Amino acid sequence: MKDKLLFFILILSTFACSTKSGRTFTEQELTIIPKPNKVIVNHASMVLEDGVKIIVKDSTQKEIATLFSSNIQKETGLALEIAETGNALIRFETNENLPNEAYQLEVSPEQIVIKASGKAGWFYGTQTLRQLITQDSTASSSKTQWLVPGVIIDDQPRFSWRAYMLDEARYFQGEEFVKTILDQMALLKMNVFHWHLTDDAGWRIEIKKYPLLTQIGSQRNDSEIGTWKSGKTSGEAHGGFYTQDQIKDIVAYAAARNITIVPEFEMPGHSSAAIAAYTWLGTAGKDIDVPVKFGRHYDNYDVTKPEVIGFTKDVLSELFELFPSEVIHIGGDEVGYKVWEESPHVQEYMKTQGIKTPADLQINFTNKISQFIEENGRRMMGWNEIMGSNIHQDFGEKKDDKEAETALAKNVVVHFWKGNLELATEAAEKGYGIVNSLHSNTYLDYSYKSISLQKAYNFDPIPEGLSPEYHQNVYGSGCQMWTEWAPTNEVVEYQTFPRIAAFAEVDWTMPEKKDFASFKKSLQRIQKHWDNSGINYAPVLGKE
Repeated sequence: MKDKLLFFILILSTFACSTKSGRTFTEQELTIIPKPNKVIVNHASMVLEDGVKIIVKDSTQKEIATLFSSNIQKETGLALEIAETGNALIRFETNENLPNEAYQLEVSPEQIVIKASGKAGWFYGTQTLRQLITQDSTASSSKTQWLVPGVIIDDQPRFSWRAYMLDEARYFQGEEFVKTILDQMALLKMNVFHWHLTDDAGWRIEIKKYPLLTQIGSQRNDSEIGTWKSGKTSGEAHGGFYTQDQIKDIVAYAAARNITIVPEFEMPGHSSAAIAAYTWLGTAGKDIDVPVKFGRHYDNYDVTKPEVIGFTKDVLSELFELFPSEVIHIGGDEVGYKVWEESPHVQEYMKTQGIKTPADLQINFTNKISQFIEENGRRMMGWNEIMGSNIHQDFGEKKDDKEAETALAKNVVVHFWKGNLELATEAAEKGYGIVNSLHSNTYLDYSYKSISLQKAYNFDPIPEGLSPEYHQNVYGSGCQMWTEWAPTNEVVEYQTFPRIAAFAEVDWTMPEKKDFASFKKSLQRIQKHWDNSGINYAPVLGKE
């Protein structure tokens, strides 16, 4: 009897130790990016200690709890326990009335509850919780004490598409680096990793049916350096690609962090690496090397050949197997029409098919690809040139290009990046899905002088003047890291961080809740996380 009493007292003391309260925080002290849309501070904080138990009810909750526990151990040194039964200090609950990515988080001195309709919301609740956990600077003990502010947070994203794009066609960055980016995206609640894997400068993904794409197309003999048309090169060969096994591993890694990977397979332009591997893909019929110089190259896929159409479908079929994403990006930007205009057989094809302009030929091809993608249960996405408007009259070779008369297929996502904002408005009004990545506001390869942290933060994906009835057609935005002049992980990080955090808040937080001064304060804490992660962010805070 005495032993049982002692055991009961021990259990009670352990539970009490795990639920003692700390100081009460103010809302202004909370530093969370992206800023939650509704926060109430109504409790004293919880003291978080070793052995706190997370109760999970299924494999989905266990996956989220395991990743959360691992991150907490890295960030605080605390070891949390995951169990299926027992007294839970942290638990997940289901609220089927909440939208897909919404969550409710309630923290009291006794418990932490995360409510959501499923995986996405539970996951985002844990990411907010990670940022809430704060070292108690007032504790008298020499032992570090970790507090979780007592709050009720009711939160959901403004947009469903919150993307970061990494261009690896120009420079191969590698699996470990991609996973680092995915980890940081997850903390910031970004949910789309747009992966630019093919272009003139390199082909970075293994395609089983066409092995030369990586044997030849993934390697180049040299690289232009400095800036456009600098005349300088590195003097070093560059190459690299991802095997399909690596792709599957990275896709699974992203999915565990509620991130969808959208691959980009460029067509019909920006295709030199593929044409270098298989000459018959091109229009000119000439053998070429993978280009050393960056920029626009003017041999395109010969879209009049059935075997070229077959090639694109074959590659897409392998991409369907690797990427579960509903959306597949086909590029479609900066297509130079000169090679088509000078090709007798292309001109004959256009004449017999009643195709009036090269722009119409591109849309004719694009619509075939869209149909194939849709037949396979997916949805095509492309840069806004796929609509047939000439947005490049500042390019000498395109200033006289005529507008297309052919209509772009429906059920397409138009990725707006350049041109008059009226074009994005027109696309939304016609019912197309829009992702707004206006280059002057979202291109991370641009200098901080060109796109400051504040300019990034102030971007609104909804075009000014767009009628509210069409707002639902704007899915969100993406920030793009083109790598022509970013050959290393460190340079990519410098250009990406901290602006990626600004774009995360652009896409998540309602405009009336945003505040740049508050964002900068929260950014100070995120930068400490980046310091601990070894991320080479630009030291622009304080200069804005």
